[in-house]
Amino acid sequence: MTIFVLNTKLLMMEYDIEFQSIDEIKIFQEDLLHKALRYLKEHSPYYQRMFSTYEIDIEKIVNLEDLIKIPFTEKKDLQLFNEDFLCCPKNKIIDYITTSGTLGDPVTFACTDSDLDRLAFNEEKSFRCAGLKPGNILQLMTTIDKRFMAGLAYFLGIRKLGASIIRVGNGIPELQWDTIKRIHPDTIMCVPSFILRLIQYAEDHGINYKDSSVKRIIGIGEGLRDQDFNLNLLGKRIKEKWDVQLFATYSSTEMGATFSECPYAHGGHVHPELIIVEIIGEDDLPVPDGETGEIVITTLGVEGTPLLRFRTGDMAAKRTEQCECGRNSFRLTPLVGRKNNMIKLKGTTLYPPAINDVLDNTDYVENYIITVQNSDTGTDEVIVKLGLKYKPKFDATKDLKDRFRSRIRVAPSIEILPPEEIQRISFPAKSRKPIKFIDNRKKYENK
Repeated sequence: MTIFVLNTKLLMMEYDIEFQSIDEIKIFQEDLLHKALRYLKEHSPYYQRMFSTYEIDIEKIVNLEDLIKIPFTEKKDLQLFNEDFLCCPKNKIIDYITTSGTLGDPVTFACTDSDLDRLAFNEEKSFRCAGLKPGNILQLMTTIDKRFMAGLAYFLGIRKLGASIIRVGNGIPELQWDTIKRIHPDTIMCVPSFILRLIQYAEDHGINYKDSSVKRIIGIGEGLRDQDFNLNLLGKRIKEKWDVQLFATYSSTEMGATFSECPYAHGGHVHPELIIVEIIGEDDLPVPDGETGEIVITTLGVEGTPLLRFRTGDMAAKRTEQCECGRNSFRLTPLVGRKNNMIKLKGTTLYPPAINDVLDNTDYVENYIITVQNSDTGTDEVIVKLGLKYKPKFDATKDLKDRFRSRIRVAPSIEILPPEEIQRISFPAKSRKPIKFIDNRKKYENK
Protein backbone atom coordinates (compact mmCIF):
# COMPACT_ATOMS: atom_id res chain seq x y z
CA MET A 1 0.00 0.00 0.00
CA THR A 2 1.49 3.32 -1.07
CA ILE A 3 0.29 6.13 1.15
CA PHE A 4 2.40 9.03 -0.09
CA VAL A 5 0.49 10.38 -3.08
CA LEU A 6 1.02 13.98 -4.12
CA ASN A 7 -1.48 15.94 -6.11
CA THR A 8 0.65 17.55 -8.81
CA LYS A 9 -0.83 20.96 -8.18
CA LEU A 10 0.60 20.85 -4.65
CA LEU A 11 3.96 21.27 -6.33
CA MET A 12 2.80 24.54 -7.90
CA MET A 13 3.66 27.60 -5.85
CA GLU A 14 0.15 29.05 -6.16
CA TYR A 15 -1.27 26.04 -4.32
CA ASP A 16 1.60 25.20 -2.00
CA ILE A 17 -0.18 24.48 1.29
CA GLU A 18 2.43 26.51 3.20
CA PHE A 19 1.09 29.66 1.54
CA GLN A 20 -2.56 28.94 2.36
CA SER A 21 -4.42 30.26 5.40
CA ILE A 22 -3.79 28.87 8.87
CA ASP A 23 -7.31 27.37 8.92
CA GLU A 24 -6.75 25.65 5.57
CA ILE A 25 -3.43 24.24 6.76
CA LYS A 26 -5.09 22.84 9.91
CA ILE A 27 -7.92 21.17 7.98
CA PHE A 28 -5.37 19.79 5.50
CA GLN A 29 -3.25 18.30 8.30
CA GLU A 30 -6.21 16.81 10.12
CA ASP A 31 -7.23 14.94 6.98
CA LEU A 32 -3.70 13.54 6.66
CA LEU A 33 -3.68 12.67 10.37
CA HIS A 34 -6.84 10.57 9.98
CA LYS A 35 -5.23 8.67 7.10
CA ALA A 36 -2.03 8.14 9.09
CA LEU A 37 -3.91 6.80 12.13
CA ARG A 38 -5.87 4.35 10.01
CA TYR A 39 -2.68 3.21 8.33
CA LEU A 40 -1.03 2.58 11.71
CA LYS A 41 -4.05 0.65 12.95
CA GLU A 42 -3.95 -1.59 9.88
CA HIS A 43 -0.21 -2.10 9.52
CA SER A 44 1.80 -1.31 12.68
CA PRO A 45 2.23 -4.07 15.29
CA TYR A 46 3.54 -1.52 17.77
CA TYR A 47 0.70 0.96 17.42
CA GLN A 48 -1.94 -1.77 17.19
CA ARG A 49 -0.74 -2.89 20.62
CA MET A 50 -0.73 0.71 21.93
CA PHE A 51 -4.26 1.42 20.68
CA SER A 52 -5.50 -1.78 22.30
CA THR A 53 -3.66 -1.31 25.60
CA TYR A 54 -4.85 2.27 26.08
CA GLU A 55 -8.30 1.65 24.54
CA ILE A 56 -7.79 4.36 21.96
CA ASP A 57 -10.53 4.76 19.37
CA ILE A 58 -8.72 6.47 16.52
CA GLU A 59 -12.02 7.65 15.05
CA LYS A 60 -12.33 9.93 18.07
CA ILE A 61 -9.04 11.64 17.23
CA VAL A 62 -10.73 14.29 15.12
CA ASN A 63 -8.67 17.46 15.59
CA LEU A 64 -4.97 18.13 16.06
CA GLU A 65 -5.79 19.06 19.66
CA ASP A 66 -6.99 15.48 20.23
CA LEU A 67 -3.45 14.13 19.85
CA ILE A 68 -2.91 14.64 23.58
CA LYS A 69 -5.15 11.57 24.10
CA ILE A 70 -2.44 9.37 22.60
CA PRO A 71 0.68 8.32 24.57
CA PHE A 72 4.10 9.41 23.40
CA THR A 73 6.52 7.23 21.48
CA GLU A 74 10.07 7.45 22.84
CA LYS A 75 13.53 6.51 21.65
CA LYS A 76 13.59 3.55 24.05
CA ASP A 77 10.44 2.17 22.39
CA LEU A 78 12.19 2.25 19.02
CA GLN A 79 15.21 0.52 20.52
CA LEU A 80 13.25 -2.20 22.35
CA PHE A 81 10.61 -2.92 19.69
CA ASN A 82 12.29 -1.80 16.48
CA GLU A 83 10.84 -4.55 14.27
CA ASP A 84 7.31 -3.86 15.51
CA PHE A 85 7.39 -0.36 13.99
CA LEU A 86 7.79 -1.75 10.47
CA CYS A 87 4.53 -1.37 8.54
CA CYS A 88 5.27 -3.11 5.27
CA PRO A 89 6.59 -6.44 3.98
CA LYS A 90 10.37 -6.55 3.85
CA ASN A 91 10.32 -7.16 0.11
CA LYS A 92 9.02 -3.58 -0.29
CA ILE A 93 12.02 -2.05 1.47
CA ILE A 94 14.41 -0.24 -0.85
CA ASP A 95 16.81 1.33 1.64
CA TYR A 96 17.78 0.66 5.26
CA ILE A 97 18.87 3.59 7.41
CA THR A 98 20.01 3.90 11.02
CA THR A 99 20.12 6.80 13.42
CA SER A 100 23.54 8.04 14.50
CA GLY A 101 23.32 6.38 17.91
CA THR A 102 24.79 9.36 19.76
CA LEU A 103 22.25 8.90 22.57
CA GLY A 104 22.26 5.08 22.70
CA ASP A 105 21.95 2.12 20.35
CA PRO A 106 21.23 3.11 16.74
CA VAL A 107 17.68 2.50 15.52
CA THR A 108 16.91 1.05 12.09
CA PHE A 109 14.44 2.72 9.73
CA ALA A 110 13.19 1.07 6.56
CA CYS A 111 12.35 3.15 3.49
CA THR A 112 10.11 2.00 0.68
CA ASP A 113 10.13 3.47 -2.81
CA SER A 114 7.30 5.75 -1.68
CA ASP A 115 9.35 6.90 1.33
CA LEU A 116 12.26 7.84 -0.93
CA ASP A 117 9.86 9.87 -3.07
CA ARG A 118 8.69 11.58 0.11
CA LEU A 119 12.29 12.36 1.10
CA ALA A 120 12.95 13.83 -2.32
CA PHE A 121 9.83 16.00 -2.11
CA ASN A 122 10.80 17.20 1.37
CA GLU A 123 14.30 18.21 0.35
CA GLU A 124 13.13 19.80 -2.88
CA LYS A 125 10.82 22.03 -0.83
CA SER A 126 13.57 22.82 1.66
CA PHE A 127 16.08 23.70 -1.06
CA ARG A 128 13.50 25.90 -2.80
CA CYS A 129 12.86 27.57 0.55
CA ALA A 130 16.58 28.40 0.75
CA GLY A 131 16.45 29.91 -2.74
CA LEU A 132 17.79 27.08 -4.90
CA LYS A 133 16.34 26.38 -8.34
CA PRO A 134 17.28 24.50 -11.52
CA GLY A 135 20.69 25.70 -12.65
CA ASN A 136 22.22 25.96 -9.19
CA ILE A 137 25.16 23.71 -8.30
CA LEU A 138 25.40 22.35 -4.75
CA GLN A 139 28.58 20.84 -3.32
CA LEU A 140 27.61 18.24 -0.70
CA MET A 141 30.16 18.01 2.10
CA THR A 142 28.48 15.23 4.04
CA THR A 143 28.50 11.48 3.68
CA ILE A 144 25.97 9.68 1.53
CA ASP A 145 26.99 6.25 2.84
CA LYS A 146 27.28 4.69 6.34
CA ARG A 147 23.47 4.18 6.54
CA PHE A 148 23.03 7.95 6.70
CA MET A 149 19.60 9.29 5.70
CA ALA A 150 20.54 12.95 5.28
CA GLY A 151 23.12 12.59 2.52
CA LEU A 152 20.78 10.40 0.48
CA ALA A 153 17.87 12.78 1.07
CA TYR A 154 19.90 15.79 -0.09
CA PHE A 155 20.91 13.98 -3.27
CA LEU A 156 17.32 12.94 -4.01
CA GLY A 157 16.04 16.46 -3.33
CA ILE A 158 18.53 18.21 -5.62
CA ARG A 159 17.79 15.65 -8.33
CA LYS A 160 14.05 16.28 -8.02
CA LEU A 161 14.62 20.04 -7.99
CA GLY A 162 16.54 19.79 -11.25
CA ALA A 163 19.68 21.44 -9.88
CA SER A 164 23.17 19.90 -9.90
CA ILE A 165 25.01 18.20 -7.04
CA ILE A 166 28.66 17.34 -6.43
CA ARG A 167 29.00 14.49 -3.89
CA VAL A 168 32.39 15.23 -2.38
CA GLY A 169 31.73 13.88 1.12
CA ASN A 170 32.94 15.29 4.43
CA GLY A 171 36.37 16.54 5.43
CA ILE A 172 39.47 16.94 3.21
CA PRO A 173 39.64 20.74 2.68
CA GLU A 174 42.13 20.29 -0.18
CA LEU A 175 39.62 18.19 -2.15
CA GLN A 176 36.79 20.59 -1.35
CA TRP A 177 38.72 23.58 -2.71
CA ASP A 178 39.90 21.64 -5.75
CA THR A 179 36.25 20.82 -6.50
CA ILE A 180 35.16 24.44 -6.03
CA LYS A 181 37.86 25.61 -8.44
CA ARG A 182 37.02 22.93 -11.04
CA ILE A 183 33.20 22.92 -11.04
CA HIS A 184 32.27 26.32 -9.54
CA PRO A 185 29.36 25.46 -7.21
CA ASP A 186 27.30 28.39 -5.96
CA THR A 187 26.12 26.53 -2.82
CA ILE A 188 27.84 24.30 -0.30
CA MET A 189 26.14 22.16 2.34
CA CYS A 190 28.02 21.03 5.42
CA VAL A 191 28.41 21.18 9.19
CA PRO A 192 28.97 24.92 9.90
CA SER A 193 32.10 24.51 12.02
CA PHE A 194 33.78 22.84 9.02
CA ILE A 195 33.52 26.17 7.17
CA LEU A 196 36.12 27.58 9.55
CA ARG A 197 38.48 24.77 8.55
CA LEU A 198 37.83 25.56 4.88
CA ILE A 199 38.57 29.22 5.47
CA GLN A 200 41.74 28.44 7.42
CA TYR A 201 42.97 26.11 4.68
CA ALA A 202 42.27 28.77 2.05
CA GLU A 203 44.15 31.41 4.01
CA ASP A 204 47.09 29.08 4.60
CA HIS A 205 47.33 28.17 0.90
CA GLY A 206 46.66 31.52 -0.74
CA ILE A 207 43.17 30.68 -2.01
CA ASN A 208 41.05 33.77 -2.66
CA TYR A 209 37.92 32.22 -1.18
CA LYS A 210 36.06 35.54 -0.97
CA ASP A 211 35.97 35.71 -4.76
CA SER A 212 35.05 32.06 -5.27
CA SER A 213 31.85 30.86 -6.94
CA VAL A 214 30.28 30.06 -3.54
CA LYS A 215 27.53 32.49 -2.59
CA ARG A 216 25.40 30.37 -0.25
CA ILE A 217 26.11 27.97 2.64
CA ILE A 218 23.45 25.62 4.02
CA GLY A 219 24.38 24.40 7.49
CA ILE A 220 23.39 21.03 8.93
CA GLY A 221 23.80 19.52 12.39
CA GLU A 222 24.87 22.72 14.15
CA GLY A 223 23.11 25.99 14.89
CA LEU A 224 23.95 29.29 13.24
CA ARG A 225 21.53 31.56 15.10
CA ASP A 226 20.40 32.49 18.58
CA GLN A 227 16.76 32.44 19.69
CA ASP A 228 16.28 36.00 18.42
CA PHE A 229 17.37 34.79 14.94
CA ASN A 230 20.56 36.85 15.00
CA LEU A 231 23.72 34.96 14.09
CA ASN A 232 25.33 33.19 17.04
CA LEU A 233 29.07 33.44 17.63
CA LEU A 234 29.85 30.70 15.10
CA GLY A 235 27.59 32.29 12.49
CA LYS A 236 29.11 35.73 13.09
CA ARG A 237 32.62 34.36 12.79
CA ILE A 238 31.83 32.72 9.45
CA LYS A 239 30.03 35.81 8.14
CA GLU A 240 32.85 38.15 9.17
CA LYS A 241 35.33 36.02 7.26
CA TRP A 242 33.19 35.08 4.27
CA ASP A 243 30.29 37.31 3.23
CA VAL A 244 27.94 34.64 1.86
CA GLN A 245 24.30 33.81 2.58
CA LEU A 246 23.94 31.49 5.56
CA PHE A 247 20.99 29.14 5.95
CA ALA A 248 20.37 26.95 9.00
CA THR A 249 18.38 23.70 8.91
CA TYR A 250 16.86 21.28 11.38
CA SER A 251 16.31 17.62 10.56
CA SER A 252 16.39 14.12 12.00
CA THR A 253 16.12 10.55 10.75
CA GLU A 254 12.99 10.00 12.83
CA MET A 255 11.20 12.93 11.17
CA GLY A 256 12.23 12.07 7.64
CA ALA A 257 12.05 15.79 7.06
CA THR A 258 14.18 18.93 6.99
CA PHE A 259 13.08 22.43 7.98
CA SER A 260 15.14 25.10 6.25
CA GLU A 261 15.26 28.83 6.74
CA CYS A 262 14.08 31.04 3.92
CA PRO A 263 16.15 34.13 2.97
CA TYR A 264 14.46 36.10 5.77
CA ALA A 265 16.08 33.74 8.33
CA HIS A 266 13.29 33.76 10.92
CA GLY A 267 13.19 30.05 11.70
CA GLY A 268 12.96 26.70 9.95
CA HIS A 269 9.80 26.30 7.85
CA VAL A 270 7.78 23.20 8.75
CA HIS A 271 6.18 21.32 5.83
CA PRO A 272 2.52 20.58 6.72
CA GLU A 273 2.28 17.82 4.08
CA LEU A 274 4.93 15.74 5.83
CA ILE A 275 4.78 16.21 9.57
CA ILE A 276 2.73 17.39 12.54
CA VAL A 277 4.80 19.16 15.19
CA GLU A 278 3.77 19.71 18.80
CA ILE A 279 5.78 21.65 21.39
CA ILE A 280 5.20 20.26 24.89
CA GLY A 281 6.18 21.47 28.34
CA GLU A 282 7.25 19.76 31.56
CA ASP A 283 3.63 18.71 32.16
CA ASP A 284 3.61 16.90 28.78
CA LEU A 285 0.96 19.29 27.47
CA PRO A 286 1.30 21.75 24.60
CA VAL A 287 2.89 25.08 25.54
CA PRO A 288 1.66 28.45 24.22
CA ASP A 289 3.03 29.44 20.83
CA GLY A 290 6.37 31.16 21.23
CA GLU A 291 7.27 29.27 24.41
CA THR A 292 10.16 26.81 24.41
CA GLY A 293 9.38 23.13 24.89
CA GLU A 294 10.19 19.69 23.57
CA ILE A 295 9.55 18.95 19.90
CA VAL A 296 7.12 16.03 19.41
CA ILE A 297 6.49 14.82 15.86
CA THR A 298 3.96 12.71 13.99
CA THR A 299 5.10 11.74 10.51
CA LEU A 300 2.67 11.94 7.60
CA GLY A 301 2.90 9.86 4.46
CA VAL A 302 5.59 7.47 5.72
CA GLU A 303 5.04 3.89 4.54
CA GLY A 304 7.92 1.92 6.08
CA THR A 305 8.47 3.21 9.64
CA PRO A 306 5.92 5.89 10.51
CA LEU A 307 5.89 7.45 13.98
CA LEU A 308 3.11 8.84 16.15
CA ARG A 309 3.83 11.49 18.80
CA PHE A 310 7.55 10.76 18.91
CA ARG A 311 9.51 12.72 21.52
CA THR A 312 12.60 14.05 19.78
CA GLY A 313 14.24 15.41 22.94
CA ASP A 314 15.03 18.64 21.06
CA MET A 315 13.97 21.96 22.58
CA ALA A 316 12.61 24.82 20.49
CA ALA A 317 9.56 27.08 20.07
CA LYS A 318 6.93 27.71 17.40
CA ARG A 319 6.67 31.01 15.57
CA THR A 320 3.18 31.27 14.11
CA GLU A 321 3.00 34.77 12.63
CA GLN A 322 3.20 34.92 8.84
CA CYS A 323 6.77 34.95 7.55
CA GLU A 324 7.92 37.78 5.31
CA CYS A 325 8.30 35.21 2.54
CA GLY A 326 4.51 34.77 2.56
CA ARG A 327 4.32 31.31 4.12
CA ASN A 328 1.67 30.81 6.81
CA SER A 329 2.94 27.43 8.02
CA PHE A 330 4.67 27.90 11.35
CA ARG A 331 8.42 27.92 11.87
CA LEU A 332 10.68 26.48 14.55
CA THR A 333 13.19 28.64 16.36
CA PRO A 334 16.84 27.55 16.49
CA LEU A 335 17.27 24.63 18.88
CA VAL A 336 18.04 25.50 22.47
CA GLY A 337 19.48 22.03 22.99
CA ARG A 338 18.39 18.52 23.91
CA LYS A 339 16.11 18.09 26.90
CA ASN A 340 18.20 15.33 28.49
CA ASN A 341 21.39 17.32 27.94
CA MET A 342 20.32 20.24 30.09
CA ILE A 343 23.12 21.22 32.48
CA LYS A 344 22.98 22.85 35.89
CA LEU A 345 26.32 24.54 36.37
CA LYS A 346 26.91 26.69 39.45
CA GLY A 347 23.27 27.69 39.66
CA THR A 348 22.88 28.39 35.94
CA THR A 349 20.80 26.23 33.60
CA LEU A 350 22.20 25.86 30.09
CA TYR A 351 22.53 23.51 27.15
CA PRO A 352 25.71 22.29 25.39
CA PRO A 353 25.20 24.47 22.26
CA ALA A 354 25.86 27.57 24.41
CA ILE A 355 29.26 26.09 25.34
CA ASN A 356 29.90 25.04 21.73
CA ASP A 357 29.28 28.57 20.55
CA VAL A 358 32.05 29.98 22.75
CA LEU A 359 34.54 27.30 21.72
CA ASP A 360 33.69 27.51 18.02
CA ASN A 361 34.36 31.24 18.18
CA THR A 362 37.83 30.89 19.75
CA ASP A 363 40.46 30.89 17.03
CA TYR A 364 43.15 29.01 18.94
CA VAL A 365 40.87 26.04 19.77
CA GLU A 366 41.45 23.16 17.35
CA ASN A 367 38.88 20.68 18.70
CA TYR A 368 37.06 19.84 21.92
CA ILE A 369 34.83 17.52 23.90
CA ILE A 370 32.37 18.62 26.59
CA THR A 371 31.84 16.10 29.38
CA VAL A 372 29.36 16.34 32.24
CA GLN A 373 29.18 14.20 35.37
CA ASN A 374 27.54 14.22 38.78
CA SER A 375 29.18 16.33 41.47
CA ASP A 376 29.15 15.86 45.23
CA THR A 377 27.06 19.02 45.61
CA GLY A 378 24.10 17.74 43.61
CA THR A 379 24.75 19.90 40.56
CA ASP A 380 26.71 19.07 37.42
CA GLU A 381 30.44 19.07 36.93
CA VAL A 382 31.29 20.22 33.42
CA ILE A 383 34.75 19.64 31.96
CA VAL A 384 35.80 20.98 28.58
CA LYS A 385 38.69 18.99 27.12
CA LEU A 386 40.28 20.74 24.18
CA GLY A 387 43.20 20.78 21.83
CA LEU A 388 44.98 23.94 20.69
CA LYS A 389 45.79 25.01 17.13
CA TYR A 390 48.67 26.97 18.58
CA LYS A 391 49.82 28.07 22.01
CA PRO A 392 48.75 31.69 22.58
CA LYS A 393 51.04 34.17 24.31
CA PHE A 394 48.53 34.53 27.15
CA ASP A 395 47.01 32.01 29.57
CA ALA A 396 44.54 30.10 27.40
CA THR A 397 42.67 28.60 30.36
CA LYS A 398 42.07 32.00 31.95
CA ASP A 399 41.08 33.53 28.63
CA LEU A 400 38.57 30.76 27.95
CA LYS A 401 37.02 31.07 31.39
CA ASP A 402 36.63 34.81 30.85
CA ARG A 403 34.95 34.13 27.52
CA PHE A 404 32.55 31.67 29.14
CA ARG A 405 31.66 34.05 31.97
CA SER A 406 31.03 36.83 29.47
CA ARG A 407 28.76 34.66 27.34
CA ILE A 408 26.98 32.26 29.74
CA ARG A 409 27.86 33.79 33.16
CA VAL A 410 29.63 30.65 34.43
CA ALA A 411 32.83 28.83 33.47
CA PRO A 412 33.38 25.05 33.24
CA SER A 413 36.63 23.33 34.11
CA ILE A 414 39.21 23.36 31.31
CA GLU A 415 41.65 20.58 30.39
CA ILE A 416 44.11 21.14 27.54
CA LEU A 417 45.15 17.93 25.79
CA PRO A 418 46.92 17.07 22.52
CA PRO A 419 44.53 17.62 19.56
CA GLU A 420 45.19 14.04 18.45
CA GLU A 421 43.76 12.73 21.71
CA ILE A 422 40.61 14.85 21.33
CA GLN A 423 40.31 13.64 17.74
CA ARG A 424 40.31 10.00 18.85
CA ILE A 425 37.51 10.66 21.33
CA SER A 426 35.49 12.78 18.90
CA PHE A 427 35.55 10.30 16.04
CA PRO A 428 35.00 6.75 17.29
CA ALA A 429 35.29 4.09 14.62
CA LYS A 430 31.57 3.73 13.81
CA SER A 431 30.59 7.38 14.13
CA ARG A 432 29.24 9.31 11.12
CA LYS A 433 29.72 12.70 12.74
CA PRO A 434 31.92 14.18 15.45
CA ILE A 435 30.92 13.67 19.07
CA LYS A 436 31.20 16.91 21.04
CA PHE A 437 29.19 16.06 24.16
CA ILE A 438 29.56 13.10 26.52
CA ASP A 439 27.09 12.73 29.38
CA ASN A 440 28.44 10.61 32.24
CA ARG A 441 25.69 11.49 34.70
CA LYS A 442 24.06 8.47 36.26
CA LYS A 443 20.65 10.06 36.80
CA TYR A 444 18.49 12.58 34.99
CA GLU A 445 15.88 13.03 37.65
CA ASN A 446 15.38 16.61 38.82
CA LYS A 447 17.40 17.96 35.92
